[in-house]
Amino acid sequence: MSKTKFESELNAIEEKVWDQVLAEELSDIHEVDRSATLIWFAFFPIALHRYLVGSDNLEGDLLGFAIKGNYRLADQIDSSHRFMYGHRYWPHLKRSIIARANAFDDDDLDLKKEVDLVVQSTAAAANTDQALVRGIALVGLMTLNQTGLKEFAKTNGESAKAEGVLKASPESVITARSKDKKQGLLGFLRTIDKEFSVQWDESDPRARFDIIFDEEIASGAARDQSRDWRKRDERCIEGVIPVECRSAACGTCWVGVIGGAEKLSDVERLERKQMKVFGYKQDDIAKPVVRLACQARAQGSVSIVLPPWNGVFGKKIYGVEEVRLKPATSAAAKLRETIDAMGSEN
Repeated sequence: MSKTKFESELNAIEEKVWDQVLAEELSDIHEVDRSATLIWFAFFPIALHRYLVGSDNLEGDLLGFAIKGNYRLADQIDSSHRFMYGHRYWPHLKRSIIARANAFDDDDLDLKKEVDLVVQSTAAAANTDQALVRGIALVGLMTLNQTGLKEFAKTNGESAKAEGVLKASPESVITARSKDKKQGLLGFLRTIDKEFSVQWDESDPRARFDIIFDEEIASGAARDQSRDWRKRDERCIEGVIPVECRSAACGTCWVGVIGGAEKLSDVERLERKQMKVFGYKQDDIAKPVVRLACQARAQGSVSIVLPPWNGVFGKKIYGVEEVRLKPATSAAAKLRETIDAMGSEN
């Protein structure tokens, strides 16, 4: 099956254009999915995908990058974004994107225009607010970009039933993410022994573990031996978060912080440096939404997302200068500015 004109035009868009459009669109994405959208794009970087697709020695490159887990977006077209609130609109969105791809006949593809068109048709079909589908629309277009229309259209396009926290309204989800664990009647007297919780799957009320004040997320996860975590994911040798070290040397424990990023310790020099080596885009802001669980210390309850894979590819794919994004133009920086502005208004 030859590529449609839509696919070819989409494939020609450089990563920096995607980053720019994502940053511009961020304020129009409902708050419930702002961080989630950034996290998804960090989990499935187009630069790595393009490198591996063009590889003459895929097996060797995967070994060289120490990639473990399922990095292939084509294997999880309908499920990679399950942690997003907008996932419930995936069936409508997918039909809108396929229809647009088949009907496209413009001279040039304007990514922002395509996002707007897909958002409008999806929101109308789902009878919902455009802000709730804008994040998943960006995700859908990037998914098509990486998988191709044939693979994209081949899956059934179903969405998982909303469960747990995600079953509630967007506003209720946002409120739930900001709540800290109750400390008891004398909780106000407690200091370093305060207990918080880390939710690692918002669709499952049981998917959480306790963590004490200023403890690294990975350490809290390791204490939870309530399940056979390795059976769930062979990378999990201690707890639900895959980890191979505790010194920011392996990159295995990277996570997305979907709620409560402001309750984590600031990024320190080691984590910042190593994230560039691993290839995980992390902006030059104090509290980004992509962290290393062995370095991020909790000072309140947080909600995280676990990526399905890990690797070390930053030097080969990006180079140090390309990975270092300018805060003023990056999507994550704009997200932090939005959160800070909302806080000052309140």
